[in-house]
Amino acid sequence: MIAKVIEELLNKLIEEAQEEGLLSKDAKPRFQVEPPKVAHHGDYATNLALASAKLSTRNPRELAQWFTQRLLVFKDLFSKVEVAGPGFINFFISPSYWQSLPASIMEMGDAYGRSDVGEGRRVQIEFVSANPTGPLHIGHGRGAAVGDTLARILLFAGFEVEKEYYINDVGRQMQILGRSVYLRALELQGQPVDFPDDHYKGDYIRQLAAELLKKDPTFVQRPENEAVSIARDFAKEAILAQIRKDLEDFGVSYDSWFSEKTLYEHSEVEKALSFLKDKGLIYEKDGALWFRASEFGDEKDRVVIRASGEPTYFASDIAYHYNKFFTRNFEKVIDVWGADHHGYIPRLKAAVKALGLDPNNLKVILIQMVNLLQGGEIKSMSTRAGEFVTLRELLDEVGRDATRFIFLTRRADSPLDFDVDLAKQQSQENPVYYVQYAHARLCSIFRKAKEARIFLPPIDKIDTSFLNTPEDYTLLKLLDYFPDIIEEVALKLEPHLLTFYLLDLATVFHNYYAKYRFLDQHEPTTWARLLLAHATRIVLAQGLWLLGVSAPEKM
Repeated sequence: MIAKVIEELLNKLIEEAQEEGLLSKDAKPRFQVEPPKVAHHGDYATNLALASAKLSTRNPRELAQWFTQRLLVFKDLFSKVEVAGPGFINFFISPSYWQSLPASIMEMGDAYGRSDVGEGRRVQIEFVSANPTGPLHIGHGRGAAVGDTLARILLFAGFEVEKEYYINDVGRQMQILGRSVYLRALELQGQPVDFPDDHYKGDYIRQLAAELLKKDPTFVQRPENEAVSIARDFAKEAILAQIRKDLEDFGVSYDSWFSEKTLYEHSEVEKALSFLKDKGLIYEKDGALWFRASEFGDEKDRVVIRASGEPTYFASDIAYHYNKFFTRNFEKVIDVWGADHHGYIPRLKAAVKALGLDPNNLKVILIQMVNLLQGGEIKSMSTRAGEFVTLRELLDEVGRDATRFIFLTRRADSPLDFDVDLAKQQSQENPVYYVQYAHARLCSIFRKAKEARIFLPPIDKIDTSFLNTPEDYTLLKLLDYFPDIIEEVALKLEPHLLTFYLLDLATVFHNYYAKYRFLDQHEPTTWARLLLAHATRIVLAQGLWLLGVSAPEKM
C-alpha cells in the first residue's frame, strides 16, 4: 500500500514539475515504484528521474535531486530519501508508518485490501462450461478454482462481476451422448450391441441407462431417433444436476447458467451472422457460409454454416459473444478454457474485432492439464474411455480446501502435479495446511490471552513503537503489501499470486512465532504484539476467503 502512496505523491510532483517548466506537458513519464534489488538501498526505489529525462532539459540526477528535496517534507512517511547511481531515488520508510499499520488494519477489518481499481466496470467471467456429457474431472476442477477465485478478487477490487456457466447443449457431442446411453440400455436388456469407439464408455453411461430404464422401461422400443433424443435429454439433465452439485460442494456458484440452445431459440445466431453479413464479412463458397476471419488476424477464413445448413460451433460462439457484449453490455469478458483450445483464440478474437469491438476486451485464460499423483503413479484421463479421475473423487479424498488451494499454487497456463498423499498430510510440506495452521495458531494466541485475562486497551492507547525488531518490520511490510497484491491479481488475472503471498505471510509469521512471545511479561509489548497478531489474522482470513478456502480457528 505504501508503494501506491509513493506513486500518488510522485504523480502530484510530476504535475508541479510540469507547471514549473521542469518537465514537458506533452507527455507523462511512465515509471515504477518497487523494492530495490539490494536491501540496504531502502524499502522502495523509483526510476522516475530516468524515465523523465527525455521530457526535460535537466539530466536524471538533477531531476532526482529536485524530486528528493520535495519528498523530504513527508517525515511521517520517509525517514530518508536519497539519490543513487545515475538518477534512481531510494525511499527509506519511517518506522512509525510501519508501526501504525496494525491499528489501521484493525479499524478497517475485512475491508482492508479492498480496492476501487475496477471503477465499477462490468466484467463477465465464464468458466468450467464443460459439455454435459460426463462428470467433471480434475481439469475442470482447476478451471473452477481459477475462475471462482478470480471472480472473488475482481469483486473485491471494485469490479461488477457476473459468473456464468455456458451449457453446450447443441450439436454432435450431445447426440453421441444420447446414443451412448441408448446403446447401453439395449445391452442392459440383453440385446447385442456394437459399441462405437467414438462413443462415451464410462461406467456413468451404464448407470444413466439403468436409471432411464427404471423411469421409462419401454423407451428403447420407440424409433431409434426418438429413443436417442429421450436418452440425450435425460442424460443431459442428470449430468448437469451432478455438475451443479459438485461445483456447489467445491464452493463455486454461478449468477447465470446460459444454454447454447437459447441462442437458436431467440434467433441470436441469425442476428450475429446478419450483423457480419451486412458488413460484407460473410461470403458463400462450396455451398457453405464463411466468415472472413483472415482479415482480422486469424490464419484463414472459417465456416459458420456448413453446406448441409448446419451451424458450426464457431457460429454459436460468435453469437454468444455478440450476446455478451451487445445484449448484456459487458465491458470486459473473461473466458476460462482448457489448454487444448489454444488454437481457437485467434478466430474468436477475430470475430470480436469484426463485431467492431476491441479484442483486448476479451481475455482468454488457458488451464493446463493436471497430473494426479498417488502412490508415485500418474492417473490418466480420457473422458470417452471413462478412465479419468472426477472432481468428486478428489473432493471426497482430500477435501475442498486442499483441492482449491493446490489448484492455485501454479500459474493457470502451467501444468500442475497434484500429489494426493501430500494434500492429506498435516505437515508444513502441505501448503494449505501450512497457511491454515498459521491462522489457527493466531486464534490460539487470542484464546490464551483471554485465559490469562489479558485484554487489549483502546487501540489509540497501544504503543506500537515496541514493534521494532527486524522480524516485526518484515511482517509489517508483508501486511502492507496485501492491497497491492489484490490489485496485481485483478489487473493481471493471475490468482496464483495471492496463493504465493499467503505462503510467504504464513512463513514469516511462523518464524516470528518461533522467536518471540506474544504474551510477554512486559504489558506494553504484549499489547503491541497482540495488535500485530490481530492484523495478521485479518489478512490471512481474508486471503483464504478470496481463494475459497476456510480459515479454521483450531487444527
